[in-house]
Amino acid sequence: MSVIMTLWGRGDPEKLEQYAAEHKDGMQAILDRAKEHGLIAHRFYGTDGQIMVVDEWPDPESFQRFFSSVEDQVAPMMAAGGITEEPAVSFWRKLDTHDDYGWD
Repeated sequence: MSVIMTLWGRGDPEKLEQYAAEHKDGMQAILDRAKEHGLIAHRFYGTDGQIMVVDEWPDPESFQRFFSSVEDQVAPMMAAGGITEEPAVSFWRKLDTHDDYGWD
């Protein structure tokens, strides 16, 4: 079963969006590399002073292999978004609670 990966850090969502708009090819190159490593789904989210990435991966190891292969490309993006501390990465498994709705 796949896992949800969250990567969270303090940063400026608007600056990250600006960087992404100015570096579309670089963003696409990172996405393409992630797909090569098994990425199932991907989104960035932001709120006041916080940035979060939510991905779906086949397993934690797939993400870790991907991330180690693109750290040098991701670092400038994170810096541009004002993320100065090591972001927190968590892996989540779906719980069987018998009340699923949506995402089918």
